[in-house]
Amino acid sequence: MRRISDWLCLENGLSIIEDPKRGSKHYSKWMGDRKPSPYQEKLRLAIDAALAQKPGDFENFLRLIGDFGYEIKQGKNLAFRADGQKKFTRLRSLGDGYGEQDIRDIIEGKRTLSSSRSKAAQREPQKVNLLVDIQAKLLTGKGPGYERWAKVFNLKQMAQTMNYLTENNLLEYAELEGKAAHATAYFNALSTQIKAAETRMAEIGNLKAHIINYSKTRGVYTAYRKSGYSKKFYAAHTDDILLHNAAKAAFDALPFKKIPTVKALQTEYETLLAEKKKAYSEYIIARKEMRALLTAKANVDRLLGPAPAMPERENER
Repeated sequence: MRRISDWLCLENGLSIIEDPKRGSKHYSKWMGDRKPSPYQEKLRLAIDAALAQKPGDFENFLRLIGDFGYEIKQGKNLAFRADGQKKFTRLRSLGDGYGEQDIRDIIEGKRTLSSSRSKAAQREPQKVNLLVDIQAKLLTGKGPGYERWAKVFNLKQMAQTMNYLTENNLLEYAELEGKAAHATAYFNALSTQIKAAETRMAEIGNLKAHIINYSKTRGVYTAYRKSGYSKKFYAAHTDDILLHNAAKAAFDALPFKKIPTVKALQTEYETLLAEKKKAYSEYIIARKEMRALLTAKANVDRLLGPAPAMPERENER
């Protein structure tokens, strides 16, 4: 290999090492601690990919990291753990530019993401993908080149699917099917819970606004009523009277007669917000697990299913 390399370099006018001296250690051993952790490099790419999407705040940034398949541990030291990783990777171990404050500065616009990191962010972490339906693609006009690529792609995805099933001990189809159904049901339950919390939080926000408006405009509406519902008074205080009427209509539509206090509504809102945050962290993990299981099951179904029928071709003379 060295002779061939030297020959190619000389042929193309490039320099060569005249008297190469082989090191005493193998390259992998020489690298030692110099070799970066693969989990650290993947986490850097995930961080760059999340920042490239310009999240509005740090919470959205963490959601994007969760979408990439990372488990997040918040505390004194923010840390992340990928699938198959035993220990969490602390954010501060990633080097300059990847600290929590550095990330917050980029999100807030105080710093910019470098061009090299932006380009690297285009590479997403590898995951199991659905197999390509080669026959369907060929019917749409794809050529032999695409067919060759698709076959290689499908082989790689089936290898990754088998690795996933082996690592998760899902070699029995019935168990895979049951776990996929359970993961889907759990994800849907969390989604319903989060939507219900958001709906109730919106209702609380509207009711609080009506209670405050009612309190502020009660004196104006009392004076309006004492004026005999004067048109002149109405014209001078239209906004306050409309707010008061809207509040009364909202109270009449309540299923209960007693109107809650603002303090009680605020307490309920804070409780719902805490429950929503907890449910959302579980929602991210559940969605990732559900997608992986459904993708693996779809690939297995296609592999075990009947081969697609080839289209009949007219006989050529």
